[in-house]
Amino acid sequence: MTLPVTPPVSPMLARSVTGVPAADSVPGGLAYEPKWDGFRAIVFRDRDEVLIGSRNGKPLTRYFPEVVGAALDSLPERCVVDGEVVVARRDEDVARLDFERLLERVHPADSRVRRLAHETPAELVVFDLLALGDEALLAEPFAERRRRLEAALGRARPPVHLTSITYDADRARSWFSRFEGAGLDGVVAKPLAAPYSPGARTMLKVKHERTADVVVGGYRLHKTSTSARPLVGSLLLGLYDDSYSLLQVGVCASFKTAVRASLVTELAPLVVDLVEHPWHGHEAVPNRWNAGRDQSFVALAPNRVLEVGYDHMEGTRFRHTTQFKRWRPDRDPGSCRFDQLEEPVSYDLADVLAGAHG
Repeated sequence: MTLPVTPPVSPMLARSVTGVPAADSVPGGLAYEPKWDGFRAIVFRDRDEVLIGSRNGKPLTRYFPEVVGAALDSLPERCVVDGEVVVARRDEDVARLDFERLLERVHPADSRVRRLAHETPAELVVFDLLALGDEALLAEPFAERRRRLEAALGRARPPVHLTSITYDADRARSWFSRFEGAGLDGVVAKPLAAPYSPGARTMLKVKHERTADVVVGGYRLHKTSTSARPLVGSLLLGLYDDSYSLLQVGVCASFKTAVRASLVTELAPLVVDLVEHPWHGHEAVPNRWNAGRDQSFVALAPNRVLEVGYDHMEGTRFRHTTQFKRWRPDRDPGSCRFDQLEEPVSYDLADVLAGAHG
């Protein structure tokens, strides 16, 4: 490739803030966009050649042949864009993002990749322009990059989309509430005067924050754990469904080393033989991020309840690792059910993608 911006490029990042900030809270003002829930992708096109770079610099190109084809159809002949690769599902005529199906696309077998490209095709949502033709745009302010992006993608058609944007904080707050029902992750605020700074947390992100009371069903040992000094790596969390089956719904993993050691002692009285555990037969509780990793766990009697913070659910699982809040000795484990979780009002993804401006 002979582009003015060459791979790999580390995407510009965002830091978390509480609440949608006012448009005039930073010099030059803010623009607001939906926060997409997919794989961050820097897409390079140089005529007939397309490369899809990931957040960690590794190429995603082979996993999304349909996105490569879409880039050849809809992106300018020579460009570098920043965006998100997403997969949607349709339930009862309403489309929403589906991160689980997106994860399935990263597979070593080319035949499976090709099949899933047909069965669960991915789409590309574009939200920044890093280069066009022979011109690098990294030093340009976001307001100018957005103007150039709108012109460059004027003829783009699905599955390539130009992300929606608004300059109205109140409208962004409305998006924050409504768009979650389409599977989106929150709202991103971008300083209009800022250049594109690879790897820097220049943007602001507002994500949904909720709490839930969950049962501790077991734990995995930390990767640095030894027989002389065992350490808890992550707590395995469960919720009861309507048939009173305890389903594994996610993990809680951010602890200081001293806490990891103390948890082994604290939870020792709850250790049971796996054959006595509700998850017997599921000795390798699956890891959505690394299917080849050892997923054996120490089974615990489901007698302890803790409160965790989470952003949103993906099916019957927490979308991201939860945050430990506190133990809840006052809660009956049997009361930790799915019906405590807030369900966002359904919203059609097609409506999110319908317009570039809001």
